[in-house]
Amino acid sequence: MRRLFPVPPVSPVIDPDAGPGGSEADREWSLAELAAAYAYPEPDGHRQTWLRANMVSTLDGAAQHDGRSQPISSAADMRVFGTLRALADVVIAGAETVRQEGYRPARARADFAEARRAAGQAPVPAIAVVSASLELDFSLPLFTSPLVPTLILTGAAAAPDRIAAAERAGARVVIAGDGVGVDPARALGALAELGHTRLLTEGGPRLLGQFVTAGVLDELCLTVSPTLTAGDAQRIAGGPAVEVPRRFALVSLLEEEGFLFGRYRRD
Repeated sequence: MRRLFPVPPVSPVIDPDAGPGGSEADREWSLAELAAAYAYPEPDGHRQTWLRANMVSTLDGAAQHDGRSQPISSAADMRVFGTLRALADVVIAGAETVRQEGYRPARARADFAEARRAAGQAPVPAIAVVSASLELDFSLPLFTSPLVPTLILTGAAAAPDRIAAAERAGARVVIAGDGVGVDPARALGALAELGHTRLLTEGGPRLLGQFVTAGVLDELCLTVSPTLTAGDAQRIAGGPAVEVPRRFALVSLLEEEGFLFGRYRRD
């Protein structure tokens, strides 16, 4: 990151024409500094979990191009992506996103190893796949060779043969709904029972929309990509609209090469 525009207690005016001034802020942030900037809040006794989302969007609101987020991302975006994963206990993703993005197990990173040990975390975050049908390829490395078992969040009405197939592959199936789907609030409670309180979702849009509608999203980390795609790509959150728009407060804003990295918390 080249610049940090902290919001509280002062909201500075961002001058896009200002050239590099050689200040402390005009440099690439280290991974340790990014980890400090994106640290989860300390538990306050009022909530079991903290759910943050990490998404990327173009200037015209597209969350994907050709079905994937990579074409609208950047090296800096991937550094934030990796940092947010390194801070989390579990990464939650919808089954379609897992398929489209080719999800693999989270990898251990030496830069964060000591911090994770000190926080009582596993070497890597678990990947939790939200799936009603469990129509997943259990021969993929996400299921066959993770450092920690992959979780599958599903409903009580899921097909028993698919549950058995997932468990034979080494996944842990977590029931978080009474029907075929997953109840967002119940999913967070189930993850908390497994010791996962620092939660990160990477979407996709339909899953994020469910978290928004359920009112359980605490924080949004949004990368605004300086690109235009037009077309009919999904927004970062889809599904039914909420009755009253959810209000979030801007916490901080980072910038590098035209990419903006905003961090917003629920008011």
